[in-house]
Amino acid sequence: MYLNFYGLKENPFNVTSDPSFLYLSNSHREALSHLLYGIKERKGFLEITGEVGAGKTTLCKALLNQLDSHTKTSFILNPNLSEIQLLEAILEDFGLRPERRAKISFLRQLNSFLLDELRENCNVVLILDEAQNLKLPALEAVRLLSNLETDKQKLFQIVLVGQPELRRKLSSPSLVQLRQRIGVRYHLNPLGKDEIDKYIGHRLNVAGSPGDINFTDEALDKIFIYSGGIPRIINIVCDKALLTGLVLETKEISADIIVKSIYEIEGKPVEIRV
Repeated sequence: MYLNFYGLKENPFNVTSDPSFLYLSNSHREALSHLLYGIKERKGFLEITGEVGAGKTTLCKALLNQLDSHTKTSFILNPNLSEIQLLEAILEDFGLRPERRAKISFLRQLNSFLLDELRENCNVVLILDEAQNLKLPALEAVRLLSNLETDKQKLFQIVLVGQPELRRKLSSPSLVQLRQRIGVRYHLNPLGKDEIDKYIGHRLNVAGSPGDINFTDEALDKIFIYSGGIPRIINIVCDKALLTGLVLETKEISADIIVKSIYEIEGKPVEIRV
């Protein structure tokens, strides 16, 4: 509702995972490089972790946009499924029609698909988002997928993406074989204090801002302290702040506006000094 006032083409602070808005902080750039390296070099298992709202899903979507036409992908957003359901979902996401609803049948069909892709000189990537929600039997099924290989290379690159809980789950003694097969690991860090201004400016620029929206230094400090550098929280605060700026008819977002926005997010309305 504030787009016209600020001269924006779209909402700059949506919390949806839109890769066109991805800001490549130092940590995000390193994470993306790790993923591209692990996929290109066929490292098998890759693990990316980060706090809730750190931008993991957006990063994965940006990754998909950078892979070439010789890389086939499956992106499972909610892997909280049974072992059979997960294998079935993977097949279907690769465009395969499951022949018989049984684990051994699914694995044979997937192996045949992978060998066909190898003959076409194609790489195959499976991304499991929110992987900390995978049940132990499903994780074991994922481990079995890594057995689909030739004598010389992995047929399948599997990216496990999740919250820090994923690392704790993988430390389970029952998953030692899976843990030992992870060739690339990276933890996505929050934005640093010096990156907050660049992050906000980047999203405003992508949304078409003419450049006249000003977040004061004090406002940026308040945003960093409240958000801890987590992009999703920054988006929520900035969206609320722009709405308050519209009400006050100002394009200068002050510390007072940020404080008011934070209190409203927390359900504690306060008066704002103008």
